[in-house]
Amino acid sequence: MTLLVMKFGGSSVADAEAMRRVADRVVAAHRAGNQVAVVVSAMGDTTDELLDLAAQIAPGTPPEREMDMLLSAGERISMALLAMAIQRLGVPAKSFTGAQAGMRTDTAHGRARLLDVQPQRVRATLDEGAVAIVAGFQGVSVDDDVTTLGRGGSDTTAVALAAALEADVCEIYTDVDGLYSADPRIVPTARRVTRLTIEETLEMAAHGAKILHLRAVEYARRFHVPLHVRSSFSDQEGTWILVGRPLTEDTMEEPIISGIAHDTSLGKVTAVGIPDRPGAAAAVVGAVSKAGVSIDMIVQNVSTSDAHTSDISFTIPEADGTTTVAAVRALQEQMGFADVLYTSHVGKLSLVGAGMRSNPSVASRLFQSLADAGVNIEMISTSEIRISVICDQADLTEAVRAVHSAFGLDADEEAVVYGGTGR
Repeated sequence: MTLLVMKFGGSSVADAEAMRRVADRVVAAHRAGNQVAVVVSAMGDTTDELLDLAAQIAPGTPPEREMDMLLSAGERISMALLAMAIQRLGVPAKSFTGAQAGMRTDTAHGRARLLDVQPQRVRATLDEGAVAIVAGFQGVSVDDDVTTLGRGGSDTTAVALAAALEADVCEIYTDVDGLYSADPRIVPTARRVTRLTIEETLEMAAHGAKILHLRAVEYARRFHVPLHVRSSFSDQEGTWILVGRPLTEDTMEEPIISGIAHDTSLGKVTAVGIPDRPGAAAAVVGAVSKAGVSIDMIVQNVSTSDAHTSDISFTIPEADGTTTVAAVRALQEQMGFADVLYTSHVGKLSLVGAGMRSNPSVASRLFQSLADAGVNIEMISTSEIRISVICDQADLTEAVRAVHSAFGLDADEEAVVYGGTGR
């Protein structure tokens, strides 16, 4: 008997009709002889609506504990309604909050991390022959408070549950037919990728692809959870994420480039004229880390005006721009550097594919395609299977389309986007 964990995002359960469609799919999987556990996100824009309501009631910074209590309600609504819809089709089903499903977390409200998963009640429900439905995005802390896992946390809930249950596969349902060579909303001819390695998927998720949450992919790699990304609006085969196993022979001739990810939510900070001595970069990066901000790309260059100084540029989430600039500027007098510059609205394009390092033409073709499109590159970063560039956000859409065409990734037909949100 196969044990499936099926995760449905907000666009898949956006309204009553969508909820009934999901119930039909779950019941079909159950009647096919599978044990089925389901993880659900909040319906449609429910989370955003709750955030707006909180802002009206408590402008500024609402209490984090109460925000978690509030935001966790969206997934609880979804799980209860889906249980009702499944039961109406004649299949027994029980819904569980994150706490009831054994999702134990730390105490970091709004961005909690899972410490342990103890799904005894979920397991018992499956053994009884019923469908178990779990509210995603949430858990309970070691202090017995409700916590939330942050945006995209339902993906993490699903993968963690699949790992704890030793599921045969974790299916991530969204509003497109799998992972694509680029976002089909800006590249309509993007090609559906049938298989990716977990490493390629990590790079795609880390650098802007929005279908899978980065933490969920990291969890899948750590616990060897097979992933299948597919649409809840069609029966088409989606994208399989290969975990802990080599590419099979029939994938060896596939294109070297798997896809292009992009990110429009970044800002760039530059510390200008830092004295060129050991420990300077550590001091800057340490200050940013202490402020609770994650650095993405980072470049250090000798200053063009003074050989004894250097400039350090790095990208951070645009929402953390003010915090980051304040943290770096606090070091200015102590370290004796000239200035702190900040640029908002920068964009990142990442080209991802296995074996890129062994093919010298990849970087050349990437940079030439951007030059032909009139896109100026501000920063460059590479890994074994990725090349990322920073450019002006206004140029990013054209950059993605140009690079996609340059590497021959266009499909013959346009991709279908059923719900329009990608989740």
